[in-house]
Amino acid sequence: MTATVHSPLPTDCPLPGWLKTCVLTHHGDHPDEPSADVDDKSNSSLVCRAFEFAHELHQGQYRASGEPYICHPIAVAGLLRDLGGDSAMIASGFLHDIVEDTDITPEEIEAEFGNEVRQLVEGVTKLSKFNFESKTERQAENFRRMFLAMAQDIRVIVVKLADRLHNMRTLEHLNDDKRRRIARETMEIFAPLANRLGIGRFKWELEDLSFKYLEPHAYRQMQKHITEKRADREARLVQVAETLRDRMHQADIQVVDVSSRPKHLYGIYRKMERQRKDFTEIYDIAAIRLIVGTNEECYRALAIAHDAFRPIPGRFKDYIGLPKPNRYQSLHTVVIGPKGKPIEVQIRTLEMHHIAEYGIAAHWKYKETGASSNARMTADDEKFTWLRQLLEWQNDLKDAQEFLENVKGNLFDEDVYVFTPDGDVMPLSRRATPVDFAYRIHTEVGNHCSGARVNGRIVTLDTHLENGDIVEILTQKNSHPSLDWLNFVVTPSARNRIRQWYKRSHRDENIARGRELLEKELGRNGFEALLKSEPAQMAAERCNYQTVDDLLAGLGYGEVTLSLFVNRLRDAVKAQQPLEPVSPEASLDSSDQFLAGAVTSSHKAQRQVTSKAPILGVEGLMYHIAGCCNPLPGEPIMGSVSMGSRGIAIHRQGCPNLEGVPGDRIIPVSWNPNELNSSRQTYPVEVRIEVIDRVGVLKDILSHLSDLQINVHKAQVKTFPGQTAEIDLGLDVKDHDHLDQTFSQIRKMTDVLNIRRMSEGG
Repeated sequence: MTATVHSPLPTDCPLPGWLKTCVLTHHGDHPDEPSADVDDKSNSSLVCRAFEFAHELHQGQYRASGEPYICHPIAVAGLLRDLGGDSAMIASGFLHDIVEDTDITPEEIEAEFGNEVRQLVEGVTKLSKFNFESKTERQAENFRRMFLAMAQDIRVIVVKLADRLHNMRTLEHLNDDKRRRIARETMEIFAPLANRLGIGRFKWELEDLSFKYLEPHAYRQMQKHITEKRADREARLVQVAETLRDRMHQADIQVVDVSSRPKHLYGIYRKMERQRKDFTEIYDIAAIRLIVGTNEECYRALAIAHDAFRPIPGRFKDYIGLPKPNRYQSLHTVVIGPKGKPIEVQIRTLEMHHIAEYGIAAHWKYKETGASSNARMTADDEKFTWLRQLLEWQNDLKDAQEFLENVKGNLFDEDVYVFTPDGDVMPLSRRATPVDFAYRIHTEVGNHCSGARVNGRIVTLDTHLENGDIVEILTQKNSHPSLDWLNFVVTPSARNRIRQWYKRSHRDENIARGRELLEKELGRNGFEALLKSEPAQMAAERCNYQTVDDLLAGLGYGEVTLSLFVNRLRDAVKAQQPLEPVSPEASLDSSDQFLAGAVTSSHKAQRQVTSKAPILGVEGLMYHIAGCCNPLPGEPIMGSVSMGSRGIAIHRQGCPNLEGVPGDRIIPVSWNPNELNSSRQTYPVEVRIEVIDRVGVLKDILSHLSDLQINVHKAQVKTFPGQTAEIDLGLDVKDHDHLDQTFSQIRKMTDVLNIRRMSEGG
């Protein structure tokens, strides 16, 4: 589809000068001023065609403010142009709402503007559908998809940030509930993302606009405080700026610019809250920014600033030697200015200033390389270390709640920078310990860590590392992780690898135990062949395990019962039997006999079920579910005539309490499938969960069970110093499949080491 406008300059929405020039040039007119947007005519054509396409399709659409809808795409494209975005980014700014708000398809966008623009528009459209206020698991999935989209092309999130910024600028036209919801999402998600991408001008405005709607009273108070003493403050800043400019000139230092910069309102408010101070106690609410020619001149300028004004001890930060994760570089110092008032001085080069303002977009705006050649995250691109870390966590952290907590913590928290003994810089989360450092180097270094030296001194493994620490990890071959480490490590990768080691370290012995149990049940002859057979693999998968070895380990853990595996194996054999009939004349070893017997039993004629009782075989008789094994629908059962007055006890097949019961008191019974399918009855079952002991683990498990609509009628926790904890729960479930699904979900939680039924009965 090709859309055109009838007039080169539409009048329904005011056009900025750069866009007027672009449109007139595109239509062959001669504008008064040359285009400052793009040099290549084909690029200029792409931008103008995208504008005209969007203008035509958004005709008749209006925003909540009443202005024509096209004003929003024009503003978004303008923000991207100011960031130095290439023609594909600017075009996607015009088109970012097309797929969602019109009948245009991604295929039509590709036909008209090419694959690159289509990918950007599709990426932004998908991000627009994410709901970051939904329930935990959906929210975590949205984060995962967003980070994958960012990894494929970082420009997608930059376009989305421009879209969000303009929406925040016009938020007053929405109702109060919607304003607060969007402002909260902006403050929690998009402002931190702008900060991580280093786009300071976006980050500051997004925070202030969110602050305005989330804390309106505090916002107005901050505005009032800033306005009241502006004249005195600006006079002091001018005096300091003139002094620094003169001193730099005397020292023959090239000064590109000296200016004052007021801190944004939310930044001052956060500082007051964090330090618990009144506004009158916050002195550095504005800073002098000194831009010089080279890195060397930055350090010379710092010395001159400290000579001209007395520095405040402990208030100097060198972000040139140790840049922030978002590539921000500058020297920060606080000095005593006129009238004894502290003033912050920031010293940087022009390139550092561009990076501070534009972040990841700085190399699009101020370097010759285009966005398309730099947008994709590469393995050796240190600018995206934090994003690679988030992508790694997607594999490490299966629990949605823990993933969300660590993602939000990583977006907000600043990193600390420590050094290896060889001088390599290693960024870590704040409050990281030597154990976090060890696992960051390599999993095996962490698994065999026995101690650490920090700055040449032996320290405990729970020591919090500080900026500039030199860390050396001591290892021993026989050392292994301790459960106590989970009480102080802060990085998800370290925590996950400790848990993995504990599960894996007991795997071999549990596989051996599972083999022993199964071999005892089925016999030795042909046992190995049975384990390698296709029915065994099918049975393992039906028990929610990937391999037979995983299933054997589950048998050893107690995660799965022997009777369940035998039943699943019987079902697998039954499914294959028509294809591979068992010959009666064949010589059968014990495993073949078992399989043949399984098939034979599965082919027994079933009588027509007409009873409405939940259990067949006890119609008209008094019966009860045996509390020793708590059988569930879907499991083989037997009836036992009780000696007292309680009638018939319904046990699971294989229950130890049936072993001494005479045969004449055993009654064949079965579940009534017709009645069970229509019944909403639940059955009690008791389970034991072995977990890594930490605060809140029971709450997390109960939350998962609540999401699965499982009622918990009993809960008991047993803790043991320095060891794992045991949680005994009484659950109400519908049938055995329901219990299997519950076990599968609980096993996915990272703190769970083992889960099994109590009173297994076979």
